[in-house]
Amino acid sequence: MLRKTRKPAVSGMFYPANKNKLIKLIEDIDSKETANFDKLYSEKKIIGGVVPHAGYMYSGYQAVHFFKTLKLSKQPIDTIIILNPNHRGINSDVALDDSLYWETPLGKTEVDIEFSKALDLPFSSTPHLEEHSAEVMLPFIQYYLKEDIKIVPVSILDQSYEMASKLANKIKQAVSKTGKNIIIIASNDFSHYVNPEIGHKQDNFVCEKIKNFDAKGVYEVVISNNISLCGYGPIMSLIEYSKFITPECKSKILRRGNSGDVTPSDKVVNYICILFFE
Repeated sequence: MLRKTRKPAVSGMFYPANKNKLIKLIEDIDSKETANFDKLYSEKKIIGGVVPHAGYMYSGYQAVHFFKTLKLSKQPIDTIIILNPNHRGINSDVALDDSLYWETPLGKTEVDIEFSKALDLPFSSTPHLEEHSAEVMLPFIQYYLKEDIKIVPVSILDQSYEMASKLANKIKQAVSKTGKNIIIIASNDFSHYVNPEIGHKQDNFVCEKIKNFDAKGVYEVVISNNISLCGYGPIMSLIEYSKFITPECKSKILRRGNSGDVTPSDKVVNYICILFFE
């Protein structure tokens, strides 16, 4: 049975619980990033992007580049698919949420139940209840994009290449069934709690595979080098889906940084925002 509303689990932690404070924080981050923003990519036909999901004070400076680019593109969007890692290791290998709405301090956003059902994947609220990696995308969506855009959060525990390929195919089939204009967010933070230089080098291995749209290569380099990406499954799914859209798909790093940019440390978490486009 579908629940009515999924309440925020990490407001007041990852982002402000107060509406006005949340808006001000997004506006402040947006303003500070103006000099780093490249409007050129808003002219592209956007497929999706890799977007970080940490606290806004840390990864918001990277994340805003994706949402601002999407806003300026003015391309038609019905639904945003949020592919997110299941950090708590709870429940299904892959699961759709069974809520009708997701709520944040900025209001409620409708879940696209039609598209969710077309995906032909299991529903389970359990892995979504306390997970932050989809929720933190929602205030950005609500702030930057039109109100009637719907979402489909997809929790991913099985981050194998096989699952990523299967999920990409499910999304392609659901688009064919529903005719929806979709955008895919691959929610991911890059190397966790490592020396900044080492993390930058490790993440470059992954970025090279992303640049070449080599999903299997992403998996292989992450596993063989023990790189602590938390959302490589979503990234692989986005790569495979992009190749369904066009053999000429491209990617561009919009912004990269790490938690040490905000709180100096010799052990940082790295954040990279990457746009996928035709």
